[in-house]
Amino acid sequence: MLLKLYDNNPNPAQIRHIAEVLRNGGIIIFPTDTVYAFGCSIFNANAVEFISKLKNHDLRKSNLSFICSEMSQISEYAKMDDLAFKLMKKNLPGPFTFILNGSSKLPKLFKNKNTVGIRMPNNSIALSIVRELGNPLMTSSIFTTEDSEEYFTDPELIDEKYGNQVDLVIDGGIGGSIHSTIVDFTEGDPEIVRQGAGELR
Repeated sequence: MLLKLYDNNPNPAQIRHIAEVLRNGGIIIFPTDTVYAFGCSIFNANAVEFISKLKNHDLRKSNLSFICSEMSQISEYAKMDDLAFKLMKKNLPGPFTFILNGSSKLPKLFKNKNTVGIRMPNNSIALSIVRELGNPLMTSSIFTTEDSEEYFTDPELIDEKYGNQVDLVIDGGIGGSIHSTIVDFTEGDPEIVRQGAGELR
């Protein structure tokens, strides 16, 4: 099902509906400030595993990220020293994925992972969904190398490809084609491991 939302003013009733779908174990495709992505609640093991299968990834080896809506939410699931906190506060919301050491509050499904990717995209649809849901979204981009660009940027074509495999495709307009910049903080000092859409300040 394709659901149209506007980034500058997402409809609250539709946001509540999306959050309810996620609470019931649903999987969505939604816009970020970079590329469109799969999303589900971090507490729904079946949905997380299904997304990993859609991406042809082994869940134990997958680099999965959480989308959080506030710095306080990030600190629940990841460990941040002062340097990481200051840098993230300065650059988020924005097109970055910060790799951090996970905290003891990571859901059971992620307990065997020592690290977690954290995103807080500059996209009000994504952030509104997380706020309404009350916990982070597990996310993974829909990008695949064999797709032409339209198939991961145009919501109608995304729906054509994935609509029968997910519960909702959220149309937030044409998406980007450049991934987030990945910054690894697990060794103390920040290391850019993939330069993408964001320039660290």
